[in-house]
Amino acid sequence: MNQIAVQPYYKVERKIDGQEQQHWIDERMLILYHDRVTTHRREFAILDVFDMSYRTFSDGEGFFYLHTRKGVFSYMIRDDPSLFIQAFKESSPSSKLYFK
Repeated sequence: MNQIAVQPYYKVERKIDGQEQQHWIDERMLILYHDRVTTHRREFAILDVFDMSYRTFSDGEGFFYLHTRKGVFSYMIRDDPSLFIQAFKESSPSSKLYFK
């Protein structure tokens, strides 16, 4: 099935080796399809997704929140997710129940 929208996010992984701390930034993608939203490790049926929101910090980065039947999942973002959220609201049958 074709992707409707893609939102980049990232995860910072830290490893302490002896007295040295190392950081890795792993770039990942949230992908919106007609029937689901997928992340690096999870898949949510579109009917289980109630809402999407985000909060930015002063440096432009922030958190993207995926509100689902299983809870709220947060993802660190650098890019404005407004287009991704708008695509969800326009295409999701569950969003039509909440956004009138």
